[in-house]
Amino acid sequence: MKRRYAVADVFTDQPFLGNPVAVVLDAEDLSTEQMQRIAVEFGYSETTFVLPPEDAAHTARVRIFTPSREIPFAGHPNVGTAYVLATCDPSLPDTLLFEEIAGLVPVRLLKENGTVTGAELLVPEALSCRSEVRPEQVAACLSLTAEDIRTEVHNPVVASVGLPFLVAELATRDALRRCVPNLQGFRAILPLDGAVSIYAYTLDKDAGEQGDIQARMFTPRMTEDPATGSATAAVTALLALHQDKTTLSLAVNQGVDMGRASVLRSGFDASSGKAVVRVGGSCVITMEGTFRL
Repeated sequence: MKRRYAVADVFTDQPFLGNPVAVVLDAEDLSTEQMQRIAVEFGYSETTFVLPPEDAAHTARVRIFTPSREIPFAGHPNVGTAYVLATCDPSLPDTLLFEEIAGLVPVRLLKENGTVTGAELLVPEALSCRSEVRPEQVAACLSLTAEDIRTEVHNPVVASVGLPFLVAELATRDALRRCVPNLQGFRAILPLDGAVSIYAYTLDKDAGEQGDIQARMFTPRMTEDPATGSATAAVTALLALHQDKTTLSLAVNQGVDMGRASVLRSGFDASSGKAVVRVGGSCVITMEGTFRL
């Protein structure tokens, strides 16, 4: 059977920048093992599989796989999947509802002059802060020194709005640039409270750089992710919490140091009494095709 797929670069409007995601559109009778092997074959940080929803009022059930495991939620796969589906079917509503392990994920389509240009999601969980680790421990994971880790706002901490990450603020843009994942450092502290990856960010930036935050994310495979929506959303909520802000909007640059520049736009709003966290950006489809299975 031929199965359709598309590859979208997410959090960019330029092909071959941003974070690619493979979206398998004909996944209804695939087994979990087959999905995992397909994700390994594509080799991207995530591959999504679109299935009929369990509730007919929803758009689809979406399963998300990294090359090593299925995950309950992620940012750029949701944004990219929504964009691909809307491109394939212009009759879809402006907000898509995805059933995922973490819960129901609303994804709003972004449009310019009636044309879909990207998407923005609402996270499925409130911010949770879990275990903290010592600065020297996270520094060892990133081939840095403890002095490179900034702790004035928060200690390195496992934070989640649907998928946990170990989050650390770095003191300088230079420290962020010098990050190199270290396998021994990772194995010494991870996994921890569900987190297997490290998201490092800084408020410092080089002359001429745009955005509010510069960030990088490293996985247990010692690879770097060009754009991480779920971690960006968690950090946005974390900063709003520590800065005692009711609303916060951020432009986050990621992937710059690996040659896949990405721009993520996130927001936190607790003005209604309940915190709402969103993250989104532009997308572009770079590949479409079929495979037999």
